[in-house]
Amino acid sequence: VHSIIPDDNDVLVLYFPGSCVETVIGLYGETIEVPCNNGNNKPDGLIFTKWKYVKDDGSPGDLLVKQAQKDEATVSATDGYKSRVSIAANSSLLITQGSLVDQRVFTCMVVSLTNLKEYSVEVKVYKKPSAPVIKNKAKELENGKLTQLGECVAESANPAAYLIWMKNNQPLVDDGKTIIITSAITKDPATGLSRTSSRLQYTASKEDVESQFICTANHVMGPDQVSEPETFPIHYPTEKVSLQVVSQSPIREGDDVTLKCQADGNPPPTSFNFNIKGKKVTVTDKDVYTLTGITRADTGVYKCSLLDNDVMESTQMVTVSFLDVSLTPTGKVLKRLGEKLEVSLEKNASTEAKVTWSKDNRKLDELPDFSKLTYSDAGLYVCDVSIEGIKRSLSFELTVEGGPKIMSLTKRRSNDGKHKILTCEAEGSPKPDVQWSVNGTNDETSYFNGKATYKLTVVPSKNLTVSCHVTNKLGYDSRDISVFSLFEEHKSKPEKNEHGAEQAKVIVGVVVGLFLAAALVGLIYWLYIKKTRQGTWKTGEKETGTSEESKKLEENNHKADV
Repeated sequence: VHSIIPDDNDVLVLYFPGSCVETVIGLYGETIEVPCNNGNNKPDGLIFTKWKYVKDDGSPGDLLVKQAQKDEATVSATDGYKSRVSIAANSSLLITQGSLVDQRVFTCMVVSLTNLKEYSVEVKVYKKPSAPVIKNKAKELENGKLTQLGECVAESANPAAYLIWMKNNQPLVDDGKTIIITSAITKDPATGLSRTSSRLQYTASKEDVESQFICTANHVMGPDQVSEPETFPIHYPTEKVSLQVVSQSPIREGDDVTLKCQADGNPPPTSFNFNIKGKKVTVTDKDVYTLTGITRADTGVYKCSLLDNDVMESTQMVTVSFLDVSLTPTGKVLKRLGEKLEVSLEKNASTEAKVTWSKDNRKLDELPDFSKLTYSDAGLYVCDVSIEGIKRSLSFELTVEGGPKIMSLTKRRSNDGKHKILTCEAEGSPKPDVQWSVNGTNDETSYFNGKATYKLTVVPSKNLTVSCHVTNKLGYDSRDISVFSLFEEHKSKPEKNEHGAEQAKVIVGVVVGLFLAAALVGLIYWLYIKKTRQGTWKTGEKETGTSEESKKLEENNHKADV
């Protein structure tokens, strides 16, 4: 069988090998073209071409005649074909407004001077059905019960459409028990077109709650047409109850906690019994119960159940997290140097608490030993105590005070050799104030962890003793140092080149030994002259004093003043 698939205005021609009758497929409502020997119908000596047909009672009927010498054909039909038939240039019969009454045999007779031939063609008229529609749909399906789900209808087709029920894109097969499909075909008496209907009886399960059902219409004109998908509520009794605790995790004191009871039945129950630590509470038209401002005393087991079945219940353990912390001391704490500080931390928590300490925003591995306080112990201490979801922070600010004490008083020559730089290092809190016994330039001051450093730059013209005095509200301290004139040094020392300076560094070890001996003599002499006079001088000024005193100071300390 050979076939030609028609477009909207074409016909489908079927050829059956070995048969003298061709079959032509026409479309309902369209013009049907019936070929005469496939267009090979112009023999030599052609006289005329005639079309005729077989009537419903089997008798022949004439349609039209086309003389070879004339342009127009003569219509001889007297029935409904009179206004519907014409002949094409290739001698094909044209029938407008094709319908099922045109499903018959038409014959083309070709008469020439030497021959007469007839070519019969059977006409079939096809019509694609309308899109399938599911009607008489069930409102709901019941679990395990055979129920008529709906009726699928595909109308106005020829030949009749074939309907297929599908669930989730899989075809349903009639098994005579859980699935029963009943189909029927009826014809419109006026048009002869077919109406196909298919009723589906289906046994649903709980899993069909989200199942989609469709109906597919299969037809020779293709492609398949599909109905709109349908879903159906499935009714089934409750088999399981579940209780949920709706709250942020973990639950903390003061939170509001909602208990939500759910059942797997459909339609779901709307009222429940809640067991609140042994007390039954009934809620209607809702499935929740809220505990407001919960406390640690509310920790315990909670239950919910159906109104008519207390045995079908669900339980949940509610644990309320809490954290109590006490720190001694707190706030500002003032202590004296060397005193003891006792720190006490008490905690009570629902679970093991984590404790961390920090000082001045720096994390500590552990809290320092405060049995004998030092200046470096001063600072802001923060204690963080936490469990999951809860954190407490407590703090104290420790201040350690003590009277000033000079730790060292040193001197050195500046890099350019034109100045002397004195450094006085002292401890004390509050920060000690400094006072020098001579005038000079205060270069810099630093203070950290109770340690203060003061520097003074001077240009001495005479050999004198300089005192560093430090004071705060808790006391004072003082220390002296001998400083020698740069002028005298320049007179007594020859200039050294860079090579000589390097040699001086090599013998520094020897000089240190000599310095210790000279320092002892100088100290004795210094105590003597201190009793007789007090030397004062200012940078760049001449100062009084005997040349003999200056000479002895220089002799005793010359090697110590570098």
